[in-house]
Amino acid sequence: MSRSRLLATATAAALLLTTAGVPARAAAPDYTITVDPYAAGPAIPGSMYGVFFEDINFAADGGLYAELVRNRSFEFLPADNRAYTGLTAWTPAAQAGGSGTATTADDDARLNERNRTYLKLALTSPAGGRYGVTNSGYNTGFAVKAGAGYDFSVWARSDNPAGTVLTVALTGARPRTISVRGDTWRKYAVRLTATRTLDTGRLSVLAGGTGTLRLDMVSLFPRDTYKGRPNGLRRDLAEKIAALHPGFLRFPGGCLVNTGSMYGYDAANGYPRARAYQWKDTVGPVETRATNANFWGYNQSYGLGYFEYLQFAEDIGAMPLPVVPALVTGCGQNRATDDPALLQRHIQDTLDLIEFANGPVTSHWGGLRARMGHPRPFGLTHIAVGNEENLPDQYFANFEKFRAAIEAAHPGFTVISNSGPDDQGATFDRLWAQNRAAGVDMVDEHYYNTPSWFLQNNKRYDAYDRSGPKVFLGEYASLDAKLSNSLAEAAYMTGLERNADVVRMASYAPLLANIDNVQWRPDLIWFDNDESWGSTSYQMQKLFMTNVGDRVLPSRATGRVVQPKPITGAIGLSTWATAATYDDVKVTAPDGTPLFADDFDDGDADGWTVVEPRGSWSVTNGAYTQSDTAAQDTLVKAGNITATDYDLTLKATKNAGAEGFLVAFGVQESGELYWWNIGGWNNTQGAVQKGAGNSKEIVIAKPNSVVTGKTYDVRIEVRGTHVRLLLDGQEWGSFTDDKVSEPFAQVVTRDDRTGELIVKVVNAQHTPAVTTVDLGGLRVAPTARMTVITGDPGEQNTRSAEPVQPVTTTVGGIGATFTRTFPADSATFLRIRTR
Repeated sequence: MSRSRLLATATAAALLLTTAGVPARAAAPDYTITVDPYAAGPAIPGSMYGVFFEDINFAADGGLYAELVRNRSFEFLPADNRAYTGLTAWTPAAQAGGSGTATTADDDARLNERNRTYLKLALTSPAGGRYGVTNSGYNTGFAVKAGAGYDFSVWARSDNPAGTVLTVALTGARPRTISVRGDTWRKYAVRLTATRTLDTGRLSVLAGGTGTLRLDMVSLFPRDTYKGRPNGLRRDLAEKIAALHPGFLRFPGGCLVNTGSMYGYDAANGYPRARAYQWKDTVGPVETRATNANFWGYNQSYGLGYFEYLQFAEDIGAMPLPVVPALVTGCGQNRATDDPALLQRHIQDTLDLIEFANGPVTSHWGGLRARMGHPRPFGLTHIAVGNEENLPDQYFANFEKFRAAIEAAHPGFTVISNSGPDDQGATFDRLWAQNRAAGVDMVDEHYYNTPSWFLQNNKRYDAYDRSGPKVFLGEYASLDAKLSNSLAEAAYMTGLERNADVVRMASYAPLLANIDNVQWRPDLIWFDNDESWGSTSYQMQKLFMTNVGDRVLPSRATGRVVQPKPITGAIGLSTWATAATYDDVKVTAPDGTPLFADDFDDGDADGWTVVEPRGSWSVTNGAYTQSDTAAQDTLVKAGNITATDYDLTLKATKNAGAEGFLVAFGVQESGELYWWNIGGWNNTQGAVQKGAGNSKEIVIAKPNSVVTGKTYDVRIEVRGTHVRLLLDGQEWGSFTDDKVSEPFAQVVTRDDRTGELIVKVVNAQHTPAVTTVDLGGLRVAPTARMTVITGDPGEQNTRSAEPVQPVTTTVGGIGATFTRTFPADSATFLRIRTR
């Protein structure tokens, strides 16, 4: 047992002793929870918590999809990624004097129109020699387990009249041979059995003799997939997802869905390399499916396609929830289709998707589903149109066309709209107004924010219109992977449950991340080629998802709250993909008293500290310049402003690059700061962000751009928690950051099946919380089952150690009114039997 795990276990054991004893009862309570057990709170739907799968962080190929061969169909091309070739992950190999050449080809000999590129081996081997290729797999290589079986298959053709003998060799397994005969494509298969366990294996496919051998769809699957399905899922990852008991599965994205959605199949010119995710590309036999470059910078094979998503949802008891493109891009892009025929085709594709999921076997798409092995309909009831679109009017016009067509063909079907990429702002407000006016059933909200935001916004949905559209919180997370982040999320989730009449579905995002291929963090489940582990948020989500209950019991908590602090700290200068110059930096009190000043006329920047070691900062011509246009997220800081009221002024000039410039204030030693981003998002938007590192929330935002070479006068007026921003003497915006933080949160639900009350208490502060719980006179059992997640708030679960785990015990001292001490930095669930 690791030292950190040992400490966590010891802490939990000590906690269970102290919380059941007299000291907790004798102490004056810090908080009181009062429950009304006879009032009717909101019913909690079975779909309350679910999971969102997107192929980001290599979540599909090399992840949940159990295929072990990377680039199995030789479709990785420079058009997709400049680092790719048709032989990415493959290396030519020879044995016993074998010789030849290995190239990829796209010609009339291809396997099919969608799987166009194949491997061409020109063999010139003498007798006994073998020549071919070796695949390196994902991460460190092929992970195999002694005694386990692996199914190898390949499509092949040979122009040698005598045929070609193909040797299949997997590290740690006995080689097998295949005799390829005939110059037409045919599928060949053998089974390999591992004789030892390793995670650095290689797969070699070597041919003897002479002639031309063509290979495609070189595949190796473990026999032990989830539920033993062919073309199936990696068992350990699927089981971790299933253990959450998700109420729904949202797929396949995300930004994956709507970016590039202006493109489609062009029969005259073949498949364009850049095209949107389209469900029809992902169904049917795997050898006929396309390989596509996805939004996150790598290729996806579509072996994990819509049939597999629907089947996985059914296997884990989750409601399937597909997302289809609305023909308006999002995720930092701003385009909308002006092609009515293309829009109509995507609408028809969506109707065809519903037929594929639900149609009879006599229908075209229902028949395909049946031929794929599932004659019974999947029972699809919900579909989402679009994801994080930045053009609200264009998006909503298209959404209404999708909605009208779907509801006309399938009355009662739930068509989900969205509110853009953030929790507030002009796009958010505009889309919510349109959704309310149109009587939309459900709106998808997304946001990634700091722990403080989640602790300050527990009551976010208290004020939502009960008669308006319901909320689907499709993506949310606190932007880091520590226990403190998970506790902030947990505190927020009590507010989601309390408002279960408005928030009908919620899913943390993203779901999966390959430790060696990360485009976004934090993530719920991490993995390499043979191991997987749940983050602290995985453990917290699992605790909530397996203890939901059927109905909320009204309750209220009283006690201390954390009051906001004035904005103090250092000041900072920053750039993002831009070269910029700063000069005449001054901080003064409101009466003009100097607090800090630097005009850089002395030729140095001695008072400045490099916080983020990126970019190239230097004093040039009496000004401070960052000259590297490729550097992102640079930051230098100076001063330590302890005054609560002050004015920061400076001059800023963009010299070159993609964006504008950034000015920081309230910079803390912990890294937290406020960041005025002027000309951000490719010089299209300005915003004030709050947080640290990648964990920044948007406080205010508006359209904004800057002109290269123009010098701007920047002024920031801070008055306690109120900030006023001026650009060239004109007020650009203002905000007040005075929300009260509520690190103590609770909700109480009832489990109708067991008759238990589930008292859920989150104490996201560094001191214990002595709490009296008043159950309103309800008769209950004297003992309860208690599950606690606690530990060092800076702790993380990693591949080497998973110290943050739930601990479940039986505790006494329960009654109609009882007092417990909830430990610092903890989430506690008490399941109390009623009489």
